[in-house]
Amino acid sequence: MTAIKICGITRLEDAEAAVALGANALGFVWWPNSPRHASLEVVQRIGAFLPPFVIKVGVFVNPSAGDVSQAAASGIQLAQIHGDVPTWPAGRPPVPVIRAVHLGSDGADSIEPPVPDATIHLDAHDPKRHGGTGKTVDWTRAALVARLRRVVLAGGLTPANVAEAIGTVRPYAVDVASGVEASPGVKDHELMRRFIAAAKETV
Repeated sequence: MTAIKICGITRLEDAEAAVALGANALGFVWWPNSPRHASLEVVQRIGAFLPPFVIKVGVFVNPSAGDVSQAAASGIQLAQIHGDVPTWPAGRPPVPVIRAVHLGSDGADSIEPPVPDATIHLDAHDPKRHGGTGKTVDWTRAALVARLRRVVLAGGLTPANVAEAIGTVRPYAVDVASGVEASPGVKDHELMRRFIAAAKETV
C-alpha cells in the first residue's frame, strides 16, 4: 500500500485529523519563507500529541547542520532537504535524510540534482517556492524514475487525481500540501479524508 504524507502542518487539530484519517507521516516546514512555516514551539507542541507510528518529517531549504539537529532534538524523525545538504559535524546526520529532486532535462528518467539515493522526494521544479505550488510532475517520466528507486511523489496531488497518480507512477509514498488545504497551512478535513481514502483504495 502506498504511504501517505500530509505536509505543511501548522495546527494541532489538523495533525490529529490527519492521523485519525490514516496518514503515515506529517510534514513540518522549517523554512521561514514558506506560508506553511511551523515554529519550533509549534512542532514540539503538536509532536507531543502524535502517536509513535506516525513519522514526523522536517522540511528544510538549504539548512545548516544546526537547523537539522535542533529539529531532531524537538522530535523530528526524518529530514526532507531541498537544496544543499550541510556537512555534518559527526560525519552523519542526526536523523535520516531524504533529498528533494525534480525531473531533469538529461533523459526521460533523469533527476536534478542527480543524487544516488535509494529513496527520493520527487516534486515539481520551483526554485523560489520549493514545493507546495500545486503543479504536477510528468507522471509518465516519474514512473520511469520509480522503477529504479523508491519515490515519494509530490506536486499538484489532490483527491481528484491521486488515484491516477498512484496507478501511473507506482510510488512508494504520496505527499500533499496545497491539495488538501483551505488556505496555506490550514487543512480542509474533508479534502484530507477524500485524499487519504482515494490513495488507500488504489492498488
